Amino acid sequence: MTRRKYSIDFKKQVVKEAKETGNLAAVARRYELSANMVGRWKREFESGKHGEIDFSMVPVLDAEEVMKENEQLKRLLRSPHL
Repeated sequence: MTRRKYSIDFKKQVVKEAKETGNLAAVARRYELSANMVGRWKREFESGKHGEIDFSMVPVLDAEEVMKENEQLKRLLRSPHL
């Protein structure tokens, strides 16, 4: 299995949603991530590893939009015409 790299902006978005909802597991499922990973990102941001976060500047992505985009990408990956 290959290791994925996630951008700081993506991590900020996930952590912001996790804080707003108070449910790490649900946010992790929404983005197809491990709840442990989301928790680690949250701790890293809280400790200042990635600098200060201004959550008001992070755009909130609609979960339905993200899920649709994920499905489109999955279909593209399964396509034999690559």
